[in-house]
Amino acid sequence: MKKNPQTELIHAPRKAPQYINSVQPPLFRASTIIFENTDALFNRHWTDDYDYSYGTHGTPTTFTLGDQIAQIEGGLYHLLAPSGLSAINLVNSCFLSQGDEVWVADNIYGPNMEHLRNLETRYGIVVKVYNPIDVNSFTPSAQAKLIWLEAAGSVTLEFPDLVGLVKKAQAHNILTALDNTWGAGLAFNAFDFSAEHLGVDISVHALTKYPSGGGDILMGSVITRDKKLHHKLFRAHAIQGISISGDDAAQVQRSLASMRLRYEHQSQSALTLLNWLKQQPAFVQVLHPADEASAGHQYWKEICTEQHSAGLVSVILNEKYSLQDVRRFCDALKLFKLGFSWGGPVSLVMLYNLKDMRVLEHSHIQAGLLVRFCIGLEHPADLIQDIENALQHLNKQQLE
Repeated sequence: MKKNPQTELIHAPRKAPQYINSVQPPLFRASTIIFENTDALFNRHWTDDYDYSYGTHGTPTTFTLGDQIAQIEGGLYHLLAPSGLSAINLVNSCFLSQGDEVWVADNIYGPNMEHLRNLETRYGIVVKVYNPIDVNSFTPSAQAKLIWLEAAGSVTLEFPDLVGLVKKAQAHNILTALDNTWGAGLAFNAFDFSAEHLGVDISVHALTKYPSGGGDILMGSVITRDKKLHHKLFRAHAIQGISISGDDAAQVQRSLASMRLRYEHQSQSALTLLNWLKQQPAFVQVLHPADEASAGHQYWKEICTEQHSAGLVSVILNEKYSLQDVRRFCDALKLFKLGFSWGGPVSLVMLYNLKDMRVLEHSHIQAGLLVRFCIGLEHPADLIQDIENALQHLNKQQLE
């Protein structure tokens, strides 16, 4: 039967072979997935390891990436989300109900705290804040359901007492969720980080950062080792219609082969800057987990090594510098660009006022405005020169 050219265009009579051996796997773009027959349609279940039923459930492209992220992090099961915050919100919405208590570190990623405060106001969960380097500040009640861990903490980079916190959470039957973006699955194994083989229940990772590496893709992951836990998360994931683009997944997957090299290079560059920053009088404190003077250094040292300390360094400026002074310093930087995130090729800088961000008092952090440097792939000597030039501008402003 001869078909209309329009029909033949859609149902092509001739197709090239679909598979070849290549360095990069084929890219699958799909919302609708075609079933071979009714047996294939009905003899399937959403709990299958690879349920090819609709694009939101996954394609070979997204499953390939998810499997690799799970392997990197030491997990078994994966879910992908369109951003790191989306992955965080999936965990919160899946496990928290009215009256439940959730514990968060005082240095938690700001948007996570904002989301939890919103749930507190609208749905009656109870948000409690603890000091990440003081296990005694974590005092869960019988209603405690979930604790968020962050290693290292956002902005001030304290490394938490993971061993002590996880032990206490397990003793109270509380789920442990780690924001593992800083460590990227490379600094330590979130599911086995101590001699006692302690591990968290859930690892959340902003793949936007080191896995992507280009500063151009938004994505997040939720990794677990427990199948029942994974299935609960997967149901919430499906109900909420969370999905990612196949093109984005292929881009991140392509970058994974170089992630460890980039991570270790940026870690080493950060250490080079750390040593120089500590000698600058304008900075009264330098914050980095690998530095002996930084809070939580002993906990970082237990489970990480120097080449696995990420590319972030924060500094506290002398109180004599006003907000306008520090803004001029940031504006004077040329190689460091003003922007959120990290892990890309371009170094970034961001200014914070901790008085607006913290709930608890922290004696280990000196007074003053904070600037966070996120180290890219530029040569560290050039980055040091950039900061040195900006400091001259800052000191000039102070003298006028």
